[in-house]
Amino acid sequence: MSHPSELNRLSSEIASHFNHLSHPVQYVLSLYVFGTLMMRHCGQTQIASFLGKLLDCSPHYLKQRLRELTYESSAKRGTKRRSLEVTTCFAPLLSWILSKFISPEKQVVLALDATYLGDRFVILAVSVVISGTAIPVAWHLQRCDEKGSWNPIWLKLVAYLTPALSPDWTVFLLTDSGLYTKTLYQALKQHPGWHVLMRIESYQGFFKPHGKTWIPLRQLIWRGMNPIALHGICFKNQPVQGTVVMQWEAQYDKPCLILTDLPPNQINPNIYAIRYWIECGFKDLKRGLFHWEHTKMTCPQRAERLWLVLAIALFWLTLLGDSDYHSQVWQTRSKSQRLGHSLSAPVLGWIQLIVKLIQGQPLQTGYLSPYPWLPIPDP
Repeated sequence: MSHPSELNRLSSEIASHFNHLSHPVQYVLSLYVFGTLMMRHCGQTQIASFLGKLLDCSPHYLKQRLRELTYESSAKRGTKRRSLEVTTCFAPLLSWILSKFISPEKQVVLALDATYLGDRFVILAVSVVISGTAIPVAWHLQRCDEKGSWNPIWLKLVAYLTPALSPDWTVFLLTDSGLYTKTLYQALKQHPGWHVLMRIESYQGFFKPHGKTWIPLRQLIWRGMNPIALHGICFKNQPVQGTVVMQWEAQYDKPCLILTDLPPNQINPNIYAIRYWIECGFKDLKRGLFHWEHTKMTCPQRAERLWLVLAIALFWLTLLGDSDYHSQVWQTRSKSQRLGHSLSAPVLGWIQLIVKLIQGQPLQTGYLSPYPWLPIPDP
């Protein structure tokens, strides 16, 4: 079977960065990702039909290969089959993404957040927020009715990623208010060079600035206030030391309070501001691009393996579309103009992919542009 050059290049990248996987698994993973990219859908029937036409191969055979990538070993044909241990791919995936950062400043922002698939799955995902989207690099899926604390899961996911993060990297970990616990906050900030920014609710307790008495958090905030950062002890019952950044813009119904281990003079408000990109990333995985909400999978472990396909596909399209996204969106940001662009970097990447393939031109896979607070290197 002949293969398009873009499929060959994708296969080569996957083989390079996931060299711990067997060659058959690398090959099927490449097919699955390429089919997902081209179809903008993760449905196995659609992808197998497309690949069958492209490669002049039986779609039924290809569909079975795609299925078995997500299967546990006991469900596969043959006696020497193994399951794809998706957790072994988390650090290599993050290393691959970091290798594409163009900025000399070694900074990366990771967002921890949960998303739901109806009443079937809850997905706990650690994602690299970059270029207006969020690329999952570690995740755990479980049924919505499964009980238990999420904290051990979050810590395990972060631990899977530590081999990819050398000490010279500065890591910012962002969470929304629903994830705050003292245990998680204290554990995440133990790594050297890692900094936590966790949103808290204003009614959760008291704050004690240095040299002063306890003050209810709600008394320190008011609508229309300018942002302030106070260092001290937060929460009277379960005290933690840190800085609370408080802001309540007049157009919003609720204030925003961020607890961080950073001192006030090192806090950049743009860091937490990009946390909402993780919502864009979840949208790209679902109705925005790959329509994961249509999956018929009911087994969380099989769905976790499918997420590896989706994460690589989202990363690939983000690489292709980042230059367009950077030039059209971040330049307007630097001019303090409203961000009016309606297309995400992955969607721009898909458009570029389709146009270049139709024109028969090679794709130039670029790099991931710096964060909004970092200087933009000269071309």
